[in-house]
Amino acid sequence: MELFITGGIAILIIILLILFFTFIPVGLWITAFFSGVRVGILTLVGMRLRRVIPSRIVNPMIKATKAGLDINIDELEAHYLAGGNVNTLVDALIAAQRANIPLIFERAAAIDLAGRNVLEAVQVSVNPKVIETPKISAVAKDGIEVIAKARVTVRANIERLVGGAGEETIIARVGEGIVTTVGSSESHSDVLENPDSISRTVLNKGLDSGTAFEILSIDIADVDVGRNIGAKLQMEQADADKKIAQAKAEERRAMAVAKEQEMVADVQAMRAKVVEAESQVPLALAAALKEGKMGVMDYYNMRNILADTDMRTSISKMTDDNKPQ
Repeated sequence: MELFITGGIAILIIILLILFFTFIPVGLWITAFFSGVRVGILTLVGMRLRRVIPSRIVNPMIKATKAGLDINIDELEAHYLAGGNVNTLVDALIAAQRANIPLIFERAAAIDLAGRNVLEAVQVSVNPKVIETPKISAVAKDGIEVIAKARVTVRANIERLVGGAGEETIIARVGEGIVTTVGSSESHSDVLENPDSISRTVLNKGLDSGTAFEILSIDIADVDVGRNIGAKLQMEQADADKKIAQAKAEERRAMAVAKEQEMVADVQAMRAKVVEAESQVPLALAAALKEGKMGVMDYYNMRNILADTDMRTSISKMTDDNKPQ
């Protein structure tokens, strides 16, 4: 019985020791102690209670201490709880110290929490970065399209990383500068002969204002001649004018046809009236003879006049037909 109790106590002690060393990172505390980082056991326990992984705070703290940085472990823990990357932050501070870049902890933490890679920003500040723009099309005053491609060398501006615009803004502004410069050129050949004029003009516009970068240089990597936009526009305009003229001509033709049809209808109506009037003539003659208003001799005289008129008309037609053409 006593042996059973003793064995149970030993197992309980072992379980407690396992839980103790699992909950309290004694190994991490020993590593920190011999690395010169003074962090208490209770501090590590507090991190566990605050759901902070102690190794993600202590290991960067060891690197910072070895690099000679004066950082408080509470600051690192607060940055971790705020959602920051403690390891990257410490690496950036060490890199800035080695490069003699004035970067304090608060500014680095603000840059990291703003969503930017603070370590990459420090590296770009030391080693400038080259941003290559896509092919940008612009049209000179002579109507010839010029396609240019630029390489922009930039350096990160630590002071403007928080709230400053990114690479997309630099590319957009450089593209706008290229379009403006080419568009103000009298001829596309001027651009081809002096591509550095684009660089000078664009660089003098202060395109890095309000961005997280400082533009060091703008180099035109490639310049090509594209389409003759002016000639194409003139052809399209001529085609449009032609279609408008055709439409107006068709409109005039339709109006003429309608007018002709209207005149034909009027003539037919007049002929109908004449036929109707002629049909009334025999009735009128009969009525005049019956009422004594017209004599038989008057009637024959009228017939003679009509026959004479028909004869004269026939003779005139025969004369016109016999004339030499």
